Amino acid sequence: MKNVLTAHGGKGWNWGSSALLTAFVMTMPTLVILFGAGGGTGTPAAWVRTAMASLRQGPDDFSALYTRTTHDKLHGGLLVEGFGQESCHSRYESAMYRRSPGRRPSEHLVSKLRRHEALQRRCGPGTAAYSDAIEQIKSGKNAASSPECKYLVSISYRGLGNRILAAASAFLYALLTDRVLLVEPRNEMDVLFCEPFPNTTWLLPPDFPFWSFSMDTPERYGKMREDGVFRTDATTGSPAAAADMPAFAYIHLDYNQTDHDQLFFCDEDQRLLSNFQWVVMRTDSYIVPGLFLVETFQRELGLLFPERDAVFHHLGRYLFHPTNHVWGLVTRYYHAHLAWAQRRVGIQVRVFPWEPESPELLDRITKCTQEEGLLPRVVDTAEEPAATATTRRGVKSSAVLITSLKAWYYEQIKGMYWENATADGEVVVVSQPSHEEYQHYGVKSHEYKAWAEIYLLSLTDMLVTSGKSTFGYVAQGLAGIRPWVLLNQANGTAGHKRPCSRDISLEPCFHVAPLYNCKRRQDSGEILPHVRHCEDVPTGLKLVDRKEW
Repeated sequence: MKNVLTAHGGKGWNWGSSALLTAFVMTMPTLVILFGAGGGTGTPAAWVRTAMASLRQGPDDFSALYTRTTHDKLHGGLLVEGFGQESCHSRYESAMYRRSPGRRPSEHLVSKLRRHEALQRRCGPGTAAYSDAIEQIKSGKNAASSPECKYLVSISYRGLGNRILAAASAFLYALLTDRVLLVEPRNEMDVLFCEPFPNTTWLLPPDFPFWSFSMDTPERYGKMREDGVFRTDATTGSPAAAADMPAFAYIHLDYNQTDHDQLFFCDEDQRLLSNFQWVVMRTDSYIVPGLFLVETFQRELGLLFPERDAVFHHLGRYLFHPTNHVWGLVTRYYHAHLAWAQRRVGIQVRVFPWEPESPELLDRITKCTQEEGLLPRVVDTAEEPAATATTRRGVKSSAVLITSLKAWYYEQIKGMYWENATADGEVVVVSQPSHEEYQHYGVKSHEYKAWAEIYLLSLTDMLVTSGKSTFGYVAQGLAGIRPWVLLNQANGTAGHKRPCSRDISLEPCFHVAPLYNCKRRQDSGEILPHVRHCEDVPTGLKLVDRKEW
């Protein structure tokens, strides 16, 4: 039986081809090919013949991953036809690079997305409605009556992972409140991501009159609530819209947010915010779990996302398509270093530039990948391995993708497998796309590589991530994978008995979440069964599906 690997264009790759073997060997200068002893294959030539023959027999228990030849380029209706292929290759090609089709979106979500796309076209930049709305906000006063077109401006910042999660959060809020989403283009949103909405734009035009927001902004919602700008309803005692409201409301959900800023996650305040034609949101967080706490949104969210742990999985695959330049980085690296392997393992190592290389962290990565069965154990080259999988079921092959600012962890893992044989005869190839050493904010070449590496991680079959890392959150969500998380590094403790823990959800963690319920001081992580505290950030919140735990 031939082993068929899914490749670009959906064509099968025949490992019996001498031409492919030549190409495989020629792409190895920056990689390491590692193989175990045993099976009577002492010379390289004999090993190659045995390995290739074994690979032709089939990939053992991984066979389900490599025989899928059909690709749903629209992700179950999540995407829509109508975009020019040349303008964004990744939009319709990405499915060819994923072994798992991912979760299927609900019909309600698909319908909601089509309606929102129509709203973006009807009210977005370049329309008469948008021009009228700009004149309204310049006037300094809110719209006199409830207009058909309302707007949400998303200002995201810090690292790329933070910006992606913040934009996804803003989009969900726009869906729930029927607002046109406009993202600030100054943080590379225009050069990293294709336009997600057909025949319109999600980029905020330069004619927007306000660009600077802070805690002192008079229109900051928390400040207005604290200062009593809004009147109180005489019947209910709840805040209500005043006759003369500001032109917009600024939502500040940063690390220094106040208790009044966090009123954003309360029902009464959402009703008040619905009176503003313009809302500006600044955050670097994944605020989605907080939206699930708002009773007004809960029914709609349940219809949109029956699987509560797949919210970012769907939003991310809908919104974030690499531009052609980034997609070229992804596909070239994929074909050179990942496409050939029966198993792809991604390891994301979050380190800070001021931190020294950590042998303790390296030890936890090694133990995690080997004890959890992601990678094979190694044996001393002087030892004679017992009868192994090499003789029982054929050699397996793994490509290990390491992403990190530093090269040290890659060098150590590569060296470990180069200097030692694998216990089961598995072929292991270790690679790292880049090691920038420092995070360079606002440098396009750095941002291109970061986005390409996040996307490459999302194409792996198994994933190890660093706790608290938004970089890892995005990769696991796009992939639809529950990763193994290196928790000790996140919590700064050595109390965990295991080097890593399998995450209970695909979802990112909302790091700076509201602590208590709006109506009473009930722990926000104990209000709903599908909103729990994060393991890597105990005060944070994340969405879970009860079937997973």
